[in-house]
Amino acid sequence: MRKTLPLVLAALSLSACERSPAEDIASRLPAPVGAVPAPASNSLGSASTPSPAGRCIQPTPSEPVRAPPRGPAPGCPADPEGAVSPIRVARVSFPEAGGAAIEAEVVRSQHDTGRGLMYRTALADDRGMLFDLRVRDDHKFWMHNTCISLDLIYVDEDGLVVGIVENAPTLNDESRGVGCPSLYVLEVNAGWARGHGVKAGQHMTIPAEAKGR
Repeated sequence: MRKTLPLVLAALSLSACERSPAEDIASRLPAPVGAVPAPASNSLGSASTPSPAGRCIQPTPSEPVRAPPRGPAPGCPADPEGAVSPIRVARVSFPEAGGAAIEAEVVRSQHDTGRGLMYRTALADDRGMLFDLRVRDDHKFWMHNTCISLDLIYVDEDGLVVGIVENAPTLNDESRGVGCPSLYVLEVNAGWARGHGVKAGQHMTIPAEAKGR
């Protein structure tokens, strides 16, 4: 569900698998470590706030904005690609949240990043998808053709959780981000982050599979 290159969007449109409005991420240089962008609103409805250490972090609100829906969205489209090749899986954890962990599919290619979790009608409680976006930026995701509600955990290059979009609505084309630079995004079932005590300002372990630039 990541915004992708125009060339990739053209290719994906042929297979009805576009993920987000066009954005030329390859032409952007990575922001310097510790850069704090101007305050920006996200789907949680509050402005991004730099931490005392100078890091940009979107604080996790005390209450979620909505309860996650149950089951796949009505009208979920069929997967035009049919059977999909297996994707490598790596374990990620959150030591400051009691060691809460997810077995995450690690995606790096433009195709897999554009496709994400589209068309799936279920996701096991202990599974997720980790996007290695390769460029540090204020990344935006959408829920186009995404049939299950998700939490999106935005993680900087050193593992710092810079913000979380909770309970993203299904089959929705609104771009969502946290207003802070990140290098990774972990998608999990809606409610997983709050249910396991994962918050902005904590850290996520970065698996070796996602460290190769």
